[in-house]
Amino acid sequence: MELVRAQSTTGAPPSWTKWGVVALISLGTILNYLSRNALGVLAPTLKAQLGFSTAQYSYVVGAFQLAYTLMQPVCGLIIDLVGLRLGYALFAALWSAAGMMHGTANSWLSLAGWRAALGFSEAAAIPAGVKVVGEWFAVEQRSVGVGWFNAGTSIGALLAPPVVIGLSLAFGWRAAFVATGAAGFAWAALWWLVYRSPEDAPAPRASRIAIKEMGVIVRRPAFWSIALPRFLAEPTWQTFSFWVPLYLFQVRHMDLRSIALFAWLPFLAADLGGVLGGYLSPWLMRRFGAGLVRSRVAGIVLGALLMIAPGCIGLVRDAYWAIALFCVGGFAHQMISGLINTLTVDVFPAETRAGANGLVGMAGWTGGLLFSLAVGALSDTIGFGWLFACLAVFDILGAAILIAASSGPRPVLQAIA
Repeated sequence: MELVRAQSTTGAPPSWTKWGVVALISLGTILNYLSRNALGVLAPTLKAQLGFSTAQYSYVVGAFQLAYTLMQPVCGLIIDLVGLRLGYALFAALWSAAGMMHGTANSWLSLAGWRAALGFSEAAAIPAGVKVVGEWFAVEQRSVGVGWFNAGTSIGALLAPPVVIGLSLAFGWRAAFVATGAAGFAWAALWWLVYRSPEDAPAPRASRIAIKEMGVIVRRPAFWSIALPRFLAEPTWQTFSFWVPLYLFQVRHMDLRSIALFAWLPFLAADLGGVLGGYLSPWLMRRFGAGLVRSRVAGIVLGALLMIAPGCIGLVRDAYWAIALFCVGGFAHQMISGLINTLTVDVFPAETRAGANGLVGMAGWTGGLLFSLAVGALSDTIGFGWLFACLAVFDILGAAILIAASSGPRPVLQAIA
């Protein structure tokens, strides 16, 4: 059984195959984020059952983020070296096992240990997805491919509140971790059985190029022009994934059932933002003749301006208005995230795309980790409102960096052929 057929004589794969691959990688991303977001959904329960503080919860979150941060370029390099089929199947099996083991935790320390194991393995998801899009999509359609596969991050986060809380209420929180983790094993087997790359490059040569080029990438100004905006943008997604349920519980006084009913809405909006952001770039190229890179940057600027809405959450008194502003933030962030990921496909050569995206992701998750620690330390003193306002400022700064990098007679950011 094979999902992928041989390429046509023009070198372009059949369109049904391209979208089949996107559907498969999106499914893997959904299960990845469903397992990942179980912690944030269960945070109020875990604090009560395991008896840890908000600060200690931030350490649990930080354990995942630190491991994920360090492993993104490593996972990307491994995938560049061994190929998508073997590399992604292996990492999916590992994250499934780590997710299930969350159910054995009996303290915040043991939970942090399994959280770190999850971060080490789940770090492969985005570099793998970006590499898939680079293999299968034409240059002008890459943002569309990234938008659709990146929607899996939002769908997984969207499903987490109702699915995880439903499992927890019916069978207990330990069973919720086991069930969401186990689903990844089935996907890993499916990926191994059906995925084939559109063309087989000689592995030894690709390996040598990948290892050599990784050191070159970090010395390129183009890398930092993408990495810094990603560093500034990622705190938003980490906050939405790991802190919003606790915020709704502690500050807006919503119970678990209410959280299950409403906390998925920002992630639905995020799906729309990611997909529409992907289509925005080729539309700008067709309608206004915008260049490839500048069409991506224009979408990021629009998303950064929309981030002003969640920055104002501290000004509204009603919980439902807060959720509405979170929805605008989810839409805006995924537009930004998808287009930044697309830039890594545009700017870096094919044989290093997973590793390059991993390095950019490492920069992003460093920002997310630092901000999560700040939330844990400051939310009980200065409140969440000021912290949410910082997210809007961060994204506007990131957009300004990209504008500068893509402007002028010799812009830093230039697409490769």
